[in-house]
Amino acid sequence: MIYRPFVATLVLFGGILAIVAGIAVSIGTGPAGISLWMIWDSILHFDSISEEHQIIQNLRLPRALAGALIGASFAVAGAMMQGMTRNALADTGLLGINAGSGLVVAIVIAFFPKLPFEYLIYFSFLGAGLGVLLIYAIAFFARGALTPLRLVLAGAVVGALIKGATQIISLLSGTTYELAFWSAGGISAVEWFQVKIISPWILVGLFIAILLSPKLTILSLGEEVATGLGQRTRLIKAVSGIAVLLLVGAAVAAVGGVGFVGLIIPHIVRFLVGVDYRLIIPCSAMLGAVLVVFADIGAKLINMPYETPLGSIMAVIGVPFFLYLARKENRQLL
Repeated sequence: MIYRPFVATLVLFGGILAIVAGIAVSIGTGPAGISLWMIWDSILHFDSISEEHQIIQNLRLPRALAGALIGASFAVAGAMMQGMTRNALADTGLLGINAGSGLVVAIVIAFFPKLPFEYLIYFSFLGAGLGVLLIYAIAFFARGALTPLRLVLAGAVVGALIKGATQIISLLSGTTYELAFWSAGGISAVEWFQVKIISPWILVGLFIAILLSPKLTILSLGEEVATGLGQRTRLIKAVSGIAVLLLVGAAVAAVGGVGFVGLIIPHIVRFLVGVDYRLIIPCSAMLGAVLVVFADIGAKLINMPYETPLGSIMAVIGVPFFLYLARKENRQLL
């Protein structure tokens, strides 16, 4: 088994430096340019009268932190899905879990627009769970075994169906623009209260993922091997599924669907540190945070002063990566 703890240490240390630099750049970029000195001054000597300090503290800092949190969430959720299913193409976006969460949240936003965000997040968890159940139901009732290819195809069908339903709801409710931008990854609207609400859920999900990481390493070797080594595979999968729902549900409630983070990052991490999930989980969290923070910077700069949805940026990066993996893992997909 490939195991590179020294490389993992470098990844984590380099990731911390990159995330700090990325957050600083994210705060400094935008229609109103802000210097690094001003950022530092607003942290040490916040002045409520200063317009720049208000922009930093109330708009850009929560946005950058939210990007780091959701990047870590989607990356770790993707790593866990790939470990559980032994499917290199497993990603919460590709399997329709993000879309399921988004559909329920869209229904709530459309018909109960005054519902507080702290309650909205529970509906996001519900939607993510329904997405998982629907995918497995389709794959279960399909002819033949539940192969990784069947799982991905089922996820694609479910995702397309749910996105279509979400668009219909947005048209009927007259909230087309708001839901379209949110469902494409509208991170620009995130505020402090949303960061405070999603943080505990995401931290619990990450904590569970780290606790389960030794079990995931054994499970990734195959269910028969894991059972032979005395592992309770059903319990591991169930608890892992709860962690995935917490991570995805909290992230989608805040910023909508952001795909491909959970597909790209675990593969890069495995290439760097090996196949031990004790290293994959923390390194995926770190690099996922870095990826989304820098992708969000690109979303702000590509078409200034207008915002480009974060989900569109990730799709441009993720689709070529998906095609590469599909060709590498299973040539009949092409």
